[in-house]
Amino acid sequence: MKYMLLIYIDPQLLQTLSDSAYDSLMRGCLQHADALQANGTLVMSQRLQPPASAQTLRSRQGQSRIVDGPFAETREILAGFNLIEADDADAAMQVARQFPWAAYGSIEVRAVDDLDAERNRLQA
Repeated sequence: MKYMLLIYIDPQLLQTLSDSAYDSLMRGCLQHADALQANGTLVMSQRLQPPASAQTLRSRQGQSRIVDGPFAETREILAGFNLIEADDADAAMQVARQFPWAAYGSIEVRAVDDLDAERNRLQA
């Protein structure tokens, strides 16, 4: 089963790190991601641009509105994601615990629905 690990960070906590401490943390994270990819656990991993580069689309009653930045007002920002393969939610959480980012925000672990199954159900 696939799980999405959504990496949220608190930029203020991250700014407490020195440049060399951040680089060391990121280097270790990338090496760990490479190992997970090599063993077939990690399907895809990406870092996102800062929220200031985002736009949010909202459509209501046939009207679309685009606003700059994320829609939600929150201290933590979505910084990246990891798409993994895991046997169950507990195994996915074990993978999430191996990344350091929960100390600087949070990691949301969410099962990915099988869109092909939905496509088949709808005969689409």
